[in-house]
Amino acid sequence: MRTRTLALAAASGAALLAAATLTPAAQARPASGAVTTAAAPRADSGAADRAGAGVKEGSVSAADLLAEVTSCSQISNGKYRTDEETSATVPVCGKNGAVFWKADMDIDCDGQITTACNENTDPWFQDDTAFHTSGDKPLNAEKLPYVVVPSSSSIWDYSNAGIKGGGVVAVIYNNKVEYAVVGDTGPNKIIGEASYATAKALGIDPDPETGGAESGVTYILFKNSKVSPIESHSAAVTAGEALAKQFIQNNWTFAKEG
Repeated sequence: MRTRTLALAAASGAALLAAATLTPAAQARPASGAVTTAAAPRADSGAADRAGAGVKEGSVSAADLLAEVTSCSQISNGKYRTDEETSATVPVCGKNGAVFWKADMDIDCDGQITTACNENTDPWFQDDTAFHTSGDKPLNAEKLPYVVVPSSSSIWDYSNAGIKGGGVVAVIYNNKVEYAVVGDTGPNKIIGEASYATAKALGIDPDPETGGAESGVTYILFKNSKVSPIESHSAAVTAGEALAKQFIQNNWTFAKEG
């Protein structure tokens, strides 16, 4: 569990602008239906699978997802800071089937000790994560894309919003979508943090001390979803693709009927 925040040294990229219109692919809305968010556990999913090697992140575009989160219906009782020294400006927003926020990205390197994530590379390193693998080990931040949610507080309680450990998250930055899981919890007044692997996949400097992105990151967390086993990135991608299509379909239908 994170007990600190990381002040970023510099921005690693330009802020992502939300698309005002849907792409042609999104206009042909997919049919809604049941979504399976679990994959059958294997004896050993392997490091390559956890790193997402050879896994395509899906056909749903960043623009299509961002088109559904252009406005915020705030569900948090207050707002969060992106870093300890900043003011509270980030609300948690509610949508049909998901919650989301737009913030920065600090780098979480906690969990299993690896070449990239250890007490020498990360001054704030902790050898545990709030949620564990199917083998009851801390997650591997270097290999597994995961997102950090704020610890439950009077501002917002993620569990009451249908967000679970292992839940599916679409992380969007610079026109890229990366599917991740809810893997750790952080300070209860700070938001905007993801694992080393998440940052690297999105082209963000993953250095836990000097990397990250100052702004332009959108986190869409799908309610009542859960990847099994949590360490299987391929399972997160499969579930994320289906959930993203359903999210777009449901919110487009809701907006049309409203």
